[in-house]
Amino acid sequence: MNVNVLRLDHRLKRDTRITTHVCLTARAFGASKIYLAGERDNRLMENVRDTASRFGGNFEIEYTESAMGVINRWKRDGGKVVHLTMYGTQAHETAPEVREDGSDILIVVGGAKVPGKVYKAADWNVSVTTQPHSEVSSLAVFQHLLMDGKEFDLEFENPVLEVIPTAHGKNVNIHDENR
Repeated sequence: MNVNVLRLDHRLKRDTRITTHVCLTARAFGASKIYLAGERDNRLMENVRDTASRFGGNFEIEYTESAMGVINRWKRDGGKVVHLTMYGTQAHETAPEVREDGSDILIVVGGAKVPGKVYKAADWNVSVTTQPHSEVSSLAVFQHLLMDGKEFDLEFENPVLEVIPTAHGKNVNIHDENR
């Protein structure tokens, strides 16, 4: 199953930090690509590409003028759409069904106001609690459930920097051969 993420309604003056965290969370939890809809933010996209190149893997970020175009193409190509919202079915109940389906998944995370057509196009509208909270936390929780905890075992190809888990301090392996 290939997982991509679509970030709706990015706003330059307001959302740079939160959208960056959506991108980094998507990557760290196993997504291979994120689509950025809303206002074009070349600096954010370059920062995400730079982080991905330093920490390894093949994560991509792409700007799109049409979020619904991405959703419609994804579905036309046989993929399924998961929309994270506080109004959907519970994530802990839905994630196993999504995982068992086996289709490529596009996870949609909202912005200011999600249009009704996104809810209608989604194969699953999924709630990570029924309370307002961050799209970053929703994405992390859902991807964790979808991966069944296997994101802790992900290995990212050709990292320049590799963090080695340690109880105290910082342990970073620098791979000079990948520079």
